[in-house]
Amino acid sequence: MHFHVVTLFPELFVSVIDTTMLKKGRERGALEFSFYDIRAFATDRHRVTDDTPYGGGQGMVMKVEPLAAAIEATGVGSPRPHRVLLCPQGPTLDEARARALADRDALALICGRYEGVDERVREFVDEELSIGDYVVSGGEIAAIVVIDAVARLVPGVLGCAQSAEDESFHTHLLEYPQYTRPPAFRGAQVPDVLLSGDHQAIARWRRQAALRRTWERRPDLLERAVLSDEDRRFLSTLGVPPRSGSGGRGPASSDPADR
Repeated sequence: MHFHVVTLFPELFVSVIDTTMLKKGRERGALEFSFYDIRAFATDRHRVTDDTPYGGGQGMVMKVEPLAAAIEATGVGSPRPHRVLLCPQGPTLDEARARALADRDALALICGRYEGVDERVREFVDEELSIGDYVVSGGEIAAIVVIDAVARLVPGVLGCAQSAEDESFHTHLLEYPQYTRPPAFRGAQVPDVLLSGDHQAIARWRRQAALRRTWERRPDLLERAVLSDEDRRFLSTLGVPPRSGSGGRGPASSDPADR
């Protein structure tokens, strides 16, 4: 996966991509990053990238000329990347969207600032994307979120590929509780089943714990989750209405958690 980032502040990304899994992904050859400083594409001697909005109003708007030139530069010398404008007006990023983006060979993430971008910039992008219904200071923060969410799904980035499959939201369920040593801490005990060595019992406990946590914290997710009959029976013991979890029937059951 090749990430192209169009930004006024490429230095904001340095510590992020030089640490943790992104650094390891680069070292393994699974990730590549290129940065395009929008100021470098401005044509006036002061490298101006913003101006006052036509019609009046507060704040400044990012100019179309340098942004369009920077966006077009992302495809020079390589296959044209899928271009994504980070902005609050786009659909919200979720796990399904992250997986769809991870299937691309290259992404160009365009970071807006100030009061936004000239509307004509949208003619140069393939889609718009938001990270949530709140305001941040610029698209760089959103781009970092997208990079992290997408990169972990690229083969070769995580040390254990199964980690991405077990995370919250992959199956529209929150992840089950996790424990490590010591087995007891200030009176709080690790569940006995996790110490039992019985892999089928552990798988069943984890599945039910994920179902319980999702029902308690994000019941809306159950409407999209694919559930087995055993899942439905367990949810009924929690008082979940039968209509919840109608995302589909699971397999008859090859999963130990469903037996």
